[in-house]
Amino acid sequence: MILKTDNLCLRHWKDSDAQRLYDLAKNPNIGPVAGWAPHQSVNDSLYIIKTIFVREECYAITKDNCPIGSIELLIHPNGNHWWGEGSAELGYWIGEAYQGRGYATEASKVLIKRAFDDLGIERIFASYKCENAASKRVLEKLGFEFYAELTNVDYTNKPFREIAMKLEK
Repeated sequence: MILKTDNLCLRHWKDSDAQRLYDLAKNPNIGPVAGWAPHQSVNDSLYIIKTIFVREECYAITKDNCPIGSIELLIHPNGNHWWGEGSAELGYWIGEAYQGRGYATEASKVLIKRAFDDLGIERIFASYKCENAASKRVLEKLGFEFYAELTNVDYTNKPFREIAMKLEK
């Protein structure tokens, strides 16, 4: 499946993207705010491509066929939380050099449309760590509204506050 916007192409990750994924995901300003550890090697990135990014609704966000981030619609049981039948969870991140250009919003819009129009999804949830103001702004632009405050544990086993937001069809 390939999804296109005016500026971006969402396509499935390829093994050959491992170096590019590593270049983006080794940045300590990206993973921790999203709840995952920075990648330590190209092999780490390849492992992520082969084990996590293989899910059907996981896409590389590309510009000129070069990955700049990732987006996924997690449908149970793949989500971080169970939101109920007919629900899915939206997750995304953008490489630091590409942030602030509206790419996360643009990519999310096309995936949300797919969820509602093609996949029979009725509600989409997304969550962000409280200190991730940029992710909150993306969700607000998309029309998500506050749903709940969650308590979770990140990869360093330090508690963090997470806000869940919801968008209905």
